[in-house]
Amino acid sequence: MSNPICATIAGLPGKHAPDSATQSQRQNGGMISYPEPFNDLALVASYLAETPCRVPGMADMHRMAEILLAERAPDDGHFLIVGAGGGLELRAFAGSRANWRFTGVDPSSAMLDLARQVTAPYSERIQLLEGTVDAAPSGPFDGVACLLTLHFLDRDERLYTLAEIRRRMRTGAALVVAHHIAASPDPEKWLARSVIFAGKSGQHPDNALPAARAMAERLSLMSPDEEESLLLEAGFSDPAIFYAGLSFRGWVATAC
Repeated sequence: MSNPICATIAGLPGKHAPDSATQSQRQNGGMISYPEPFNDLALVASYLAETPCRVPGMADMHRMAEILLAERAPDDGHFLIVGAGGGLELRAFAGSRANWRFTGVDPSSAMLDLARQVTAPYSERIQLLEGTVDAAPSGPFDGVACLLTLHFLDRDERLYTLAEIRRRMRTGAALVVAHHIAASPDPEKWLARSVIFAGKSGQHPDNALPAARAMAERLSLMSPDEEESLLLEAGFSDPAIFYAGLSFRGWVATAC
């Protein structure tokens, strides 16, 4: 998470933003080598206060994700959170579901420390591990959430991550994902709207375009059809949109 694109360029949150030194990511021995972790302490410190203001309807998105996970899980389910740094979704889920247990993975030790602070009241039900999806136990988990993360992975890396998530899930369990997408043939227009949403009211759209262009160059943006095709290829069925906020979309899919 060093040099996080969405935070430094556009004021938007991100959990695995690549910098120029780590833009090229490799696959070695079946494991993806992800970008260096987000270790900018100033950005970590501001994450809790600023992120909910930068993702439209973030609290409601968490609530919807929880409802969708619960539909296909037992009352005492065990859930995997991929990109758990910061702890906001963990706090939302654990605060609403007293019998749920969680395992979270994230490559940033600083963001995991923040997650531990945020989720301290629920610590007996939460295990946090430093690393990518490869660090997660084999499960099988009763559901998985991966929020504000996948837009930093190219297609091959994303497919690998989704397939590894599926391998750790119980058949029939739900996966929820949410991230930036190419919301139209002109994705920069929607990214610019997200930049404006995250910034000061009254900003002229033209002033947001440079940040939007930089984001479009750095992020791996896929169309809705491409997003759903990838979920199917990774071993999921019935992908459906449950969340839309400017350039963000969220899907739920079933492990098959």
